Amino acid sequence: MGDTLYDTIGGSKRINAAVELFYAKVFADDSLRSFFEGVDLKGLHARQSMFVSMLVGGQKVYTGKNLTLAHAGSRLKGMSDVHFDTMLHHFRAALTEIQVAPNRVAEIMTLLEGTRDAVLDRRR
Repeated sequence: MGDTLYDTIGGSKRINAAVELFYAKVFADDSLRSFFEGVDLKGLHARQSMFVSMLVGGQKVYTGKNLTLAHAGSRLKGMSDVHFDTMLHHFRAALTEIQVAPNRVAEIMTLLEGTRDAVLDRRR
């Protein structure tokens, strides 16, 4: 049995670092900052780290709201594909900055892209 993507990128330490950098980039971005006003940042960081860990094959189980419910407030504020693309851009940059291998970054980005319909509430 081979290592999971979670293991190959360095586990929770690297995911936490990526999430921290991601949110620093998001909060510095005028086009995204308003979606996070009034949000418990510590809780948000913990849930995002938990979610990404689970997404990439870690043993953590995401216990937060489902993605559609969790992003309802952002959709009411106008979140669209453009914003989702910008967030993906920032997450890619964070992964690159912590020196995750390019092929692993591509795998993670594909997994994150797979959440678009749930985040934007596009039921199929």
